[in-house]
Amino acid sequence: MIIPRAEVADIAAVAAHYDDLDDLYRSLWGTSLHHGYWITGKESPEEAVANLTRLVAEQAALKPGERICDMGCGYGAAAIMWQRDFDAGVTGITISEKQYRHAKFAAAGNPRIDFILGNALETNLPSASFDVVTAIESSEHMPDKAKFMIEAHRLLRPGGRCVIAAWLTRDRPNSWESQYLLDPICREGRLPNMASAAEYRSMLAAAGFHDIRVSDLTSRVKKTWSVCARRVVARFLRDPSFRRALSDPRFTNRIFARTVFRIWLAYQTGSMRFGFFAAEK
Repeated sequence: MIIPRAEVADIAAVAAHYDDLDDLYRSLWGTSLHHGYWITGKESPEEAVANLTRLVAEQAALKPGERICDMGCGYGAAAIMWQRDFDAGVTGITISEKQYRHAKFAAAGNPRIDFILGNALETNLPSASFDVVTAIESSEHMPDKAKFMIEAHRLLRPGGRCVIAAWLTRDRPNSWESQYLLDPICREGRLPNMASAAEYRSMLAAAGFHDIRVSDLTSRVKKTWSVCARRVVARFLRDPSFRRALSDPRFTNRIFARTVFRIWLAYQTGSMRFGFFAAEK
């Protein structure tokens, strides 16, 4: 597991990261803050993002009318899609106040969707109250991933399913990868640590999950960062306010614009992987 050598991001730092970068994230990638999944390679980024959201539902064997807890729901785009396509009841949890407000506005008037501003490691939701628990690129920000998986297991009814999509380190990265790519990505992206696929599998098993399936989707998703890098450059060239923000020392999360290129390189070299995990209680 990669653990940054400098300060380790806590929950407050993660919340501040997403609140500070709210405009940047939405301008670069929209309101679905997860990777695109290219099946044919010809999809638009928006179609690729929808592909990944549908893949989560498919791997969760989501059935009409079931209840989902989406841990780290972002702006609620996945929750809204699942409710629409499956008549699911969805509870989304986010640590970011700006994401929470946007999600509540986007789902206003829909009684089948609820959003909570809070910590996914301590939900205080009733045990065995969900059919499916999902975490799409949110477990990266959780300092205690084993605790998250225990909480997911608690929330699921017997026979319930958990699906996680996560940024991963490759098994046994070399010192160059750790020093110049993975450690800085963790620090700049407010990731308390970055685990490998094997470590995720072990934590899921220790939490009590069985029938654990692991997929490596790196080749299908890494195009995300090529698109993001081009969009960062384009916005930098055309938007003076963006250039001013990146040069303002008071904007403490501005470095993430540079980290986009570091993540792109980490995927190109194989230092980072993108993993998909599905398991049952």
